Amino acid sequence: MKDPRKVFPAVSLLLLLISYSSASPASGHRPRASYSNGHVCVGCVLVVSVIEQLAQVHNSTVQASMERLCGYLPEKLSLKATCHLVVHMFGPDIIKLLGTAVNADVVCHTLEFCKQAAGQPQCHLYPLPKEPWEFTLEKAREIVKKPSPVKYPGGASDICSLPFLTKICEKIKLSIKYSVPFKDADSDKYSIFPTLRGYHWRGRDCNDSDKMVHPGRRPANWDAQHDSNCNGIWGVDPKDGIPYEKKFCEGSQPRGIILLGDSAGAHFHIAPEWITASQMSWNSFLNLPMALTNELDWPQLSGATGFLESTSRIEGKSIYLRLRKRNRCNHRDYQNISRNGASSQNLEKFIESLSRNQVLDHPAIVIYAMIGNDVCNGKADPVPQMTTPEKLYSKVIKTLNYLNAHLPKGSHVILYGLPDGAFLWDNLHDRYHPLGQLNKDVTYAQFFSFLSCLQVTPCHGWMTSNKTLRTLTSERAEELSNTLKKITTSEKFTNFDLFYLDFAFQEITDEWQKRGGQLWQLIEPVDGFHPSEVALLLWAEYFWKKVQLQWPQVLGKENPLNAQIEQVFGDQGGH
Repeated sequence: MKDPRKVFPAVSLLLLLISYSSASPASGHRPRASYSNGHVCVGCVLVVSVIEQLAQVHNSTVQASMERLCGYLPEKLSLKATCHLVVHMFGPDIIKLLGTAVNADVVCHTLEFCKQAAGQPQCHLYPLPKEPWEFTLEKAREIVKKPSPVKYPGGASDICSLPFLTKICEKIKLSIKYSVPFKDADSDKYSIFPTLRGYHWRGRDCNDSDKMVHPGRRPANWDAQHDSNCNGIWGVDPKDGIPYEKKFCEGSQPRGIILLGDSAGAHFHIAPEWITASQMSWNSFLNLPMALTNELDWPQLSGATGFLESTSRIEGKSIYLRLRKRNRCNHRDYQNISRNGASSQNLEKFIESLSRNQVLDHPAIVIYAMIGNDVCNGKADPVPQMTTPEKLYSKVIKTLNYLNAHLPKGSHVILYGLPDGAFLWDNLHDRYHPLGQLNKDVTYAQFFSFLSCLQVTPCHGWMTSNKTLRTLTSERAEELSNTLKKITTSEKFTNFDLFYLDFAFQEITDEWQKRGGQLWQLIEPVDGFHPSEVALLLWAEYFWKKVQLQWPQVLGKENPLNAQIEQVFGDQGGH
C-alpha cells in the first residue's frame, strides 16, 4: 500500500494505475518524489504487454495499437498528450523489438526500464527465452542500436520534473502529504470539489467561505437562518415557527462515521479494463482522471464511507449510508481518513487531518482499521520489517489518546483486527491474471513472483508460494489482533467507549458463497491483494449486524421522523 507516485517515468501519470506504489508501505512511511526501478519495470512490462495484445485483438500493427491506446485516453490531466509523447519517444524501438517476436520483458530490459542489478535474480513476468538471456538481450540491443537511457531534468526517475506534469504532480503531492482537501477556501477541511481529498473523502461543504459551516457540527441556532452542518435541514416551519432542525433532529442522537484506515479502507482499485486489451474502449478510461486525482482510491464506493450506489452485482450499503438511513440528520457526516501505505506506525503523520471539535461537533463512530501494512511489505525477507505487538501497542495508545483529546464526549471507537491474508494465494495462484487471460500465459503465481523479485509486491508475506512464510505472516497478524483486543479490555477513555471486532473474513466468505459467488471475486483482480467492492460491502453488512446486536448504542436511535425529513427536504442536497 505504497505511495502512488512511484511509477514508470516515461508513461507518466497513466502508469499510476498499474503501479504498486499504492499497495505497500512507502519506504520511510512518507511520499517520495522519485520512483524505484522496480516500479518502472512493472509499468513498462504491463504497458508493452497491453500494446502487443491490442495489436493481437484488432489484428493490427504495433503502431496502430499504440495510436489506438492513446486515442482511448482522456485529454484531462494531459493523459492523451503524454501518451502521444511517449509513442514519439519510444514507439519506433518498441515496433522494431515486437516485430522480432520478443516479449515485454525483453523489450523493457533492452530499453533499460528494467535493470538487473549485480548479484540479483533475473526478474521476468513471462517465460525466459530459449536462448541464453544475455544473448537475447544483445541481439535486441543491436536491433535498436543500444539506445542510451532517456534522461529527464532532475533524474531519470522523476516524472514530476517534466514541465507539462509539474502542476499535476504538485496537486497530487500536496493532497497526499496532508490528507486534506486541496481546494478548501475556508480551511475547515471540507470541500466543494470531489477529488484531491475533497467530498469523495469527507462530507461536501455547503459554504466554503465560512469555516464555521461544515458537516458534523451541532446546528447554530437550530439552523433557523442557514444550514450550518450541511445536512440539508434548515429553516423554520411556517405552520408553527419551529426550526426544522430542532423539530426533526433534537434528541435523535446524530453522529458521524470516521474511518482511520489504509488503502483497503480507501478502496484502492485499478479497473481491469484499463489493462485488458479485449475490453478496452474510449469509455474504459473516462474515470481515469478521477481515479488518479483520488490516488487510485475510490472512497465514494468504500465499505465505510461510500455514498454512491454500488457498481458491483450485489445490493449493499456502506456503513455511512446505513447510518444515514437510520437517522437522516446524519446526512454528509462522514470522513475517510485513510491513506495508501498507512499503518499503526505512520498514522500520526496524517491523523491531524481528522476534523472534529469537542464543543461544536456531534459525537462520532471511529473505526480504526489498519488491516495490512503492519505485516505487509515488499522486502525479500519481510518478517523483520513487520510491526511487533509491542510497537503496535505503543502506537495505538498514542492514537487513542489523540482521539480522546479531539472527539466529543459520547463518541465510540472500534478497533478492527487483521485478516488472514493466506486467503489470497489459496484462491488466486492458479488463476489467470487479467493480463494473461487473452493468451493464457500469466497466472497470479507468476505475477506475484515477478513483483516479489523486484521487491515491489504489496505483501510478500502472503503473496508467495512459500507456505512457511505465509504461515508466519498470518501468525503475526493474529498476534497484532490479540494486541488490539487486549487494549480494548485494559484501557478506558473519558470521551469514548472502546470496542474490538475481529475481521471475520470467514463469515464474509461464507455469506458470499451462500449467494452463489466465487471466492476470488472478493479480491481486486488487477493487484490481487486488496478487497474488492463486493468484499467491502459484505464487510459493512457484517459490521452493521454485529454492532447492532452487541452494541446498539453505538449506532444511535432510529429517527422516527425520517419520512417527514424526506418529504420536506427530499435528498437533502445530495452528496
